[in-house]
Amino acid sequence: MTLRETAQLAPCFMRARTFARMPLVALGWDRLERAHPRQPPHFYLAVLGTEPHAQGRGLGSAVLRAVLRQCDNDGVAAYLESSKERNIDFYARHGFRVLEELRLLRGPSMWKMWRDPRP
Repeated sequence: MTLRETAQLAPCFMRARTFARMPLVALGWDRLERAHPRQPPHFYLAVLGTEPHAQGRGLGSAVLRAVLRQCDNDGVAAYLESSKERNIDFYARHGFRVLEELRLLRGPSMWKMWRDPRP
């Protein structure tokens, strides 16, 4: 991620509980960045979430489909990390496959997921 992209995510980490864990969060973030595939070129889907009260209505799928349509039109793969095992099936329905499970120090497992472009 660029410095600007990282700065745009900074407000997410300015909560008291997260701020106190910032050194641990930074180590986990660094581990994810080092594990991020460099090739082939791909879209990195950094954040996708739906408020709990709105889940199950297809909103996340609609947003994801729009991005994946762009990936397919451009002939570019998509990559993401999921911090919730229960989301693996959701992403699999959209063509993603698990590349690897990463275990973060005192944090959640992260599943690296990849989707090749569709013709």
